[in-house]
Amino acid sequence: MDSHGAGSPGGSSSGLGAGLSESSEASESKARRAQVSGVVMETLPSALYKVRLDEGSLVVAHIADRMDRNFVRILVGDRVRLELSPSDVGRGRIVERL
Repeated sequence: MDSHGAGSPGGSSSGLGAGLSESSEASESKARRAQVSGVVMETLPSALYKVRLDEGSLVVAHIADRMDRNFVRILVGDRVRLELSPSDVGRGRIVERL
């Protein structure tokens, strides 16, 4: 049974190490997200919103899970704060209604 690696301590320790590095990478990526504010211009299907940033560019954003759970309504014309994705600056997540 040990030949399959089911009871080997090396397999469990490598799994814990990978989990720790993933959580530290997740916290670093949260710190890298730029927070900007803007105005909701349009409501799109699938709970997406077009937001015009204060700098003038348009971003497609979805509502953060925390706001969705608390039933925060986002309407056209609302000022919102959002986090931009580090990989795609044209997408973001609405984290607060101002």
